[in-house]
Amino acid sequence: MATKEELYSKVVPRKNRQNRPGTVKHGSTLEVFLSMGFPKARALKALASTGGKSVQAACDWLFSHVDDPFLDDPLPREYVLYLRPTGPLANKLFEYWHQSRQVCGKNKAHNIFPHITLCQFFMCEDSKVDGLCEALQNTVSRWKETFPLPLPLELYTSSNFIGLFVEEQSAEIIKKFAADFASEAASKADVQVEPHKKQLHVTLAYHFQPNHLATLEKLARIVDLKLGCDWVAALYSRDIRFANHETLRVMYPYTPQNDDELELVQGDYIFMSPIEQSSTSEGWIYGTSLATGCSGLLPENYIAKADESDTWVFHSSNSFLTATASAGASLCDRVFRRRCQEEQGPGEALSLPTNVICQPMPMVSKNSRSCPQKRDLYVCRHGERMDVVFGKHWLTQCFDAKGNYIRSNLNMPPILPQRSGGYRDYEKDAPITVFGCAQARLVGEALLESKSSIDYVYCSPSLRCVQTAFNILKGLQQENKIKLRVEPGLFEWTKWVSGNTLPAWMSTEELAAANLGTDTTYRPHFPVSKLGISESYETYISRSCQVMRDILAECKVKGTSVLIVAHASSLEACTRQLQGLSARNSKDFVQVVRKIPYLGFCACEELEDAGIWQLVDPPILPLTHGPNHSFSWRDILYQD
Repeated sequence: MATKEELYSKVVPRKNRQNRPGTVKHGSTLEVFLSMGFPKARALKALASTGGKSVQAACDWLFSHVDDPFLDDPLPREYVLYLRPTGPLANKLFEYWHQSRQVCGKNKAHNIFPHITLCQFFMCEDSKVDGLCEALQNTVSRWKETFPLPLPLELYTSSNFIGLFVEEQSAEIIKKFAADFASEAASKADVQVEPHKKQLHVTLAYHFQPNHLATLEKLARIVDLKLGCDWVAALYSRDIRFANHETLRVMYPYTPQNDDELELVQGDYIFMSPIEQSSTSEGWIYGTSLATGCSGLLPENYIAKADESDTWVFHSSNSFLTATASAGASLCDRVFRRRCQEEQGPGEALSLPTNVICQPMPMVSKNSRSCPQKRDLYVCRHGERMDVVFGKHWLTQCFDAKGNYIRSNLNMPPILPQRSGGYRDYEKDAPITVFGCAQARLVGEALLESKSSIDYVYCSPSLRCVQTAFNILKGLQQENKIKLRVEPGLFEWTKWVSGNTLPAWMSTEELAAANLGTDTTYRPHFPVSKLGISESYETYISRSCQVMRDILAECKVKGTSVLIVAHASSLEACTRQLQGLSARNSKDFVQVVRKIPYLGFCACEELEDAGIWQLVDPPILPLTHGPNHSFSWRDILYQD
């Protein structure tokens, strides 16, 4: 069979070769597929599964689904018609979506983008999708003069629901439009559409925790309902087989080790049926790939929960202002995609059909913020530790019988600070390596390059944190202007400290004498005397939260930036409750902490008029580094 490239050169009609992808209509596209020898049912399924975007998209779908056991299954897709907002009001709703999710966690409303439901899900055969889209365009054309614009909305809240309800008279007009569409769809596509009969509304939040009601309502009242908006009628579909499945996103690639395992490609989506999980081993799930249609076992820690609408296919949208149909993504989709770029880790993401709705709510871009008066909070883990790189017995490599420090590796510091308790105190309070210092300076230089200012720096009393903070300031060229505030309350969970005593930390005077720039006049909010040994998880979380609130109250001037340099656990413990979120259980907390590397960096921004904070994109790029094992030329090269 010919290659994909050879097929593409043949399938695009000559008259369209100079046009942008997506200009080919279903009819001519179907004829091209049939002339290539594809069965008609497969060609129609590919076109319906990609929203008729283009020949190339449909070809890609067919090539990736060659092993799909349901490729020739005659099941139709399920379709739904929504009203979606565009323009300034849509932007505000997307902001609310993001803020409410970050502050209070995900609730049921987040499963689908902001919309007004016009009908229940209905089935349509693949061969009749064109007729369905034509029915929508015809109906909108008839109603564009009658449709109520601007659409009057009113905020409504209850103990478990927050939404924007359409004023009754306008709602009746919209319901008549939906009924007219149902009649037109029955005529053009032979489908049975049931118009939505309940009160028309945009759901903002439901099935949330009771203690989140006040915060969610406060955020909802910030949305200005008088902002400009064009409402578009948009048609979406989903695979009927996975209507009751959980939607998951692949975070990391995985190569199968056994025949019953599923290959994972980063960026793909997985459908998981709860019924099929009873027979799987712990740590594994059984799922089906959106990209290939193949099923198998996959490791649970390689995926994350996604939203229900992430895998829906967009087919058509029609504006009530212009009554023009869109065969690609609607304006609302384009705005949503631009504002909400996919959260991707390192590696190449899967190329999915461009009309699949893949738009989970991400972090707000730090560079896109417009208000300079908001306070910023940065939390950073320390740099590479000596005791981790050279082992827990590293002291025996570096100190002689008299306690003199001897450097035995280029990654060891040339000198170490003098300690009043002697060098044995380094055993529980290790310094960072030379590379750890370089890591920290890189972060500081990146902050300087991004024009990010730092006004206050607080750090854990651990030497590795103090040294990291000082080297960040070096990179920022602020080491002589900003003094480090050593705060014992920022120390990690004491349950993780070996033995029955806390480390014997260096005093601020000793640190200052070692030219580490500490503020010897600073009085901690949480003194060392209040730190307990083997504290409970709840005590640690409470301590971290209270210390952060005290620090932020101390730095309360608008527009200031605070940098916290502490431990891997600090990125979670110091920010989660500031967002209004309840603490994770200790097991989940440990799993999060394990994934945070040296110099792991996160950023928070104070929400204006809301009294809460949200995670945002850091102003700097991530820092990736790998292990470099000890090398002995004598052992490896000097051999007979």
